Amino acid sequence: MRRRAADYRRPARRRLSCWIWGLLVIFSVAGFALFVLHHNQHQEDHVEQTALETNTKNERVVHKHLNFTEEILSVRSYARQLAEQMTLAKAYVIIAKEHNNFHLAWELSSKIRSCQSLLSKAAKKNEPVSLDDAGPIIRSLSSLIFKAQDAYYDIATTMITMKSHIQALEKLANVATVQSTVFGQLAAESVPKNLQCIYIKLTAIWLEKNSLRELADERRNSLQLVDNNLYHFCLFSDNLLAVSVVVNSTVSNADHPKQLVFHIVTNGVKYGAMQAWFLGNDFKGATLEVQNIEDFSWLNASYSPVLKQINDEDLQRSYFERTKDMSLEPKLRNPKYVSLLNHLRFYIPEIYPLLEKVVFLDDDVVVQKDLTPLFSLDLHGNVNGAVETCLESFHRFYKYLNFSNPIISTKFDPQACGWAFGLNVFDLIAWRKENVTALYHYWQEQNADGSLWKLGTLPPGFLAFYGLTEPLDRRWHVLGLGYDLNIDNHLIETAAVIHFNGNMKPWLKLGIGRLVCSTSNSHYPEKLSTTLPQIINGSMVIDAKGPRRSLKVRRKMSSLKYAIKGNQFKIRHDIVVSIQRKSKREM
Repeated sequence: MRRRAADYRRPARRRLSCWIWGLLVIFSVAGFALFVLHHNQHQEDHVEQTALETNTKNERVVHKHLNFTEEILSVRSYARQLAEQMTLAKAYVIIAKEHNNFHLAWELSSKIRSCQSLLSKAAKKNEPVSLDDAGPIIRSLSSLIFKAQDAYYDIATTMITMKSHIQALEKLANVATVQSTVFGQLAAESVPKNLQCIYIKLTAIWLEKNSLRELADERRNSLQLVDNNLYHFCLFSDNLLAVSVVVNSTVSNADHPKQLVFHIVTNGVKYGAMQAWFLGNDFKGATLEVQNIEDFSWLNASYSPVLKQINDEDLQRSYFERTKDMSLEPKLRNPKYVSLLNHLRFYIPEIYPLLEKVVFLDDDVVVQKDLTPLFSLDLHGNVNGAVETCLESFHRFYKYLNFSNPIISTKFDPQACGWAFGLNVFDLIAWRKENVTALYHYWQEQNADGSLWKLGTLPPGFLAFYGLTEPLDRRWHVLGLGYDLNIDNHLIETAAVIHFNGNMKPWLKLGIGRLVCSTSNSHYPEKLSTTLPQIINGSMVIDAKGPRRSLKVRRKMSSLKYAIKGNQFKIRHDIVVSIQRKSKREM
């Protein structure tokens, strides 16, 4: 057995060597730890620096008329960075709570509230978010996001969580969209309180003054109402304000207003107010006739199938009781579709048996040019002259009619071009020859169960006037001002008639602002924008109480005394005095 070799080193030197190696190992570990820490800190600083340096060039930009929506969408704005960081932080709040890290979730939530507060203040002040305000929040939120990313590095979990979060937000957005559509439809169907008060006051005047009723009887027998050498326009509506705008704008732009004749039909509720208004105002010598639809005894359920459908209890319930059945789109629940006034356009030859040609106008149009040249247009034997709307794909026949039904598919072209009601030239001689009203009745009977089209007057109009419509120049009739936010101003300026079809009517607060407010480059607002606010805001509503009541009454009465030129209204002095006397008695 060998003996171990002798170690001649001193014990003290051996201990010193061990200490040296130990210190080297400790320093190496410490250096590695410092390197990792420094690397992480450098990465955090890089994230913060990147976030802060994005907009340094924009820090001193002067913002005039700041649009905060554009500000928050701008890639180079601090508001956009804060919004993006908030979105990411909200996702990590959910993840942190799922991992029971409530402290991190609380810190993230606190910073999110700080971001929201800063953005809210900037929006109220109408100023961009500055670097001084955004810098500390961006740094601290970036640090927390990096901490969350380091703690929850599972990308798959993060993606699943964010996906579920996005889906929940999409559901909320869909619900909000449906609510917005329904509320918008309700607003479009409503009558402003101020306008309703005008109806009541004018109806009272009509009932009190025998002279107005005698004057109406005299005008009812006027020979001008049946003179085919004059220019005849017909309107069917229960909206006094809208009809007044149509009449005023037509008369104001006519070369010979005394040759114009307006035939207005309304319902029994608004008949007195309409008579009082039009008999109490002069429209440059134009002739006006107001009729009550309830006086048309020949228009009954035995003659008109649409009247039978309108009186159907189930249909009435679906409109006026607001059932939970959502099979109909909100826009198709508009009560105008069950109003006989809306269908009266198909009975024009019966209403005016002695007339040969008329121009039909909707109550939501504004006339900007002389319309008398329409009466000299050659319709080439057709019944209806209208502007075609097939430049847009959704105005083809297949969008309105059910072509899966053989009754439709075998007789009509699904790609046939649609046209618009609102401005129509009707040759009543050709109408009677083709018996268009009978065609309308036939298609209404075929659609008794609603299988051919949903609702409205346009689909049966397409069917009844199929092959009998003469296209007009587009400049005669420009549509879409009640729903199209991007309609070209040049089209509006050059149009003879502009049509506010859609829910955003100019007499409602939800109307498109640039089309209602006066602008230098829009012909319509110059003529009408002052009229509507004066009539609506200057209402005859007297609801004040106490000692301030007389002051409010005087203010409202003074707003009614406007003498308006052009496309605007004029309230006669005797009507204002009558209202003032009643107001004094009430006080």
